[in-house]
Amino acid sequence: MEAMARSESEGARGGVEVAHEVAERLGARMKKAVIGREDVIELVLTALLADGHVLLEDYPGSGKTTLARALGAAIEADGARDERLAAFRRIQFTPDLLPSDITGTNVFDVETSRFEFRHGPVFAHVVLADEINRTSPKVQAAMLEAMAEKQVTVDNETHALDPLFFVIATQNPLDLAGTYPLPTPQLDRFLFKIEMKHISRDAELDVLAQYPTPHLEAAASLPGVTRTQLLRAREVLRHQVRLDPIFREALVDTARALRDDERVLSGASTRSLVLLMPALQAHALVEGRDYVSPGDLEVLAPHVFKHRIECVPGVDDPVEVIRDAVAPQIERLTKESMRR
Repeated sequence: MEAMARSESEGARGGVEVAHEVAERLGARMKKAVIGREDVIELVLTALLADGHVLLEDYPGSGKTTLARALGAAIEADGARDERLAAFRRIQFTPDLLPSDITGTNVFDVETSRFEFRHGPVFAHVVLADEINRTSPKVQAAMLEAMAEKQVTVDNETHALDPLFFVIATQNPLDLAGTYPLPTPQLDRFLFKIEMKHISRDAELDVLAQYPTPHLEAAASLPGVTRTQLLRAREVLRHQVRLDPIFREALVDTARALRDDERVLSGASTRSLVLLMPALQAHALVEGRDYVSPGDLEVLAPHVFKHRIECVPGVDDPVEVIRDAVAPQIERLTKESMRR
């Protein structure tokens, strides 16, 4: 029995190591294409492995499209690629966009005298939803249905999206004219909201030093991963990266502390806690561990809760509120881990 348990443990560890290698290859491709964004790349990779979606609040020309393209190009087909399913698609959201422009539509075929479904740009592994707050709420709802259910409904017929479907949405933090801000229930569909700042001077010099070689071309020289390997990595982290039951108590107590805080008008949802569990496992996997540590919660909590809570007027920094709520739980988890 002891030998069997040891064999199972070694097998689980081997699965985690293989999954970590998949994450390493994806991270290397993105870092080669986008310089100076290591922290953002780590969070995007964590969200992808956790089967979540990301909202980037960024400045124009910050590398979001290059990052998404590099990620899509790194995911290779296992065999013959389905022509209806692209590796990467970019959707530029505008006020005149229609739901059918993103989901697809039924087109009448004269030769067969039948309607055939023409797939929209959401049928891709990686979708960049550029300036998602510039389109109408109706289109936003269609996009968010696809994100939540991994399916689209056209003319009362449901079409399934690929299990790997991953959305990187963006919005501009400065230009608010002509926008439709995402309400809190829709923001809740995103695992992370990441605020991108300008990169450092040294990183900008490194970007210019790559000229004249295109960044995506440089990234393509590195090995990618297959769709199957990535889906397998998702399964591995959920079943083989250890998440101690005490973390469930820590998450619930953090959420309750946020709801009870006098600086908070609207607290975090239960959905955010459900999404955070695989995110903690994914972050541990990206770091090369087969167990979740208190540091994973400390890193991810601000990105998970910031866009989900609404603070009272006069509170300028919700991250401080979140850190105050999570700090006792980090201390508790750290003490518990030291006892073991």
